[in-house]
Amino acid sequence: MENATTIALSRLVAQQRALDVTATNIANAATPGFKAQRTLFSDWLQREPSGAVPRGGQTVSFSTDRATYREREAGTLRHTGNPLDIALADPDAWLTVQTARGPRLTRAGHFQLSAAGGIVSESGDALLDTTGQPLQTTPSETGIVVAGDGTVSSATGRIGKIGVVKLTDPDKVTAEGGRLYAATGATAPLANGQLVQGALEDSNVQPIVEMNRMMNDLREFQFTSEIVQGENDRQNAAVDKILKKGV
Repeated sequence: MENATTIALSRLVAQQRALDVTATNIANAATPGFKAQRTLFSDWLQREPSGAVPRGGQTVSFSTDRATYREREAGTLRHTGNPLDIALADPDAWLTVQTARGPRLTRAGHFQLSAAGGIVSESGDALLDTTGQPLQTTPSETGIVVAGDGTVSSATGRIGKIGVVKLTDPDKVTAEGGRLYAATGATAPLANGQLVQGALEDSNVQPIVEMNRMMNDLREFQFTSEIVQGENDRQNAAVDKILKKGV
């Protein structure tokens, strides 16, 4: 396969990744606490084999999706009135929940009381306190108040303090769906997590912007596909002519 085709195919692969990332953003536009992703492209240079230097230089430049990163800006706070809805005012802060796979980070702060009196997410993951233990109360608890520093209390007294952490390196995190994240780096506790009770943080995805981005990504993909198809047609035509001359 010639360089023109392989270079175009490398762009197709990278552009497909960009489409996937944009589609994920659109799908999570209504997911509380979701952070939009962006694709980072770069060149991968391959040095030509020894011999005559081709016109234009000694390297062939391929496209590659080097990495994806998350936009760290906070989403809009939406007040719900639910005392167990919790939003984080600090865009770099995270809540911690206990899942079947271990502790995970989240900014989706919609919680409720379980039948056993635990404060859990919609999927049943327990909200953890500053010691890494699930916050526990009673199923009939009333008058729950969450202070700005994360202290949780009720009509019967203090329940505990919500553990709020910050990543030492904000990029050391891996998404597991739209709501949970696994820390791949160190985390540090925040003494004042700046929590807002009775509110949820909306996704920072802007649907109209993402739709425009999707259309641009699709046009880029189609344009590159036409290049690959055109090169394939050219090669087939050249082979046909050579074979006819050889008959």
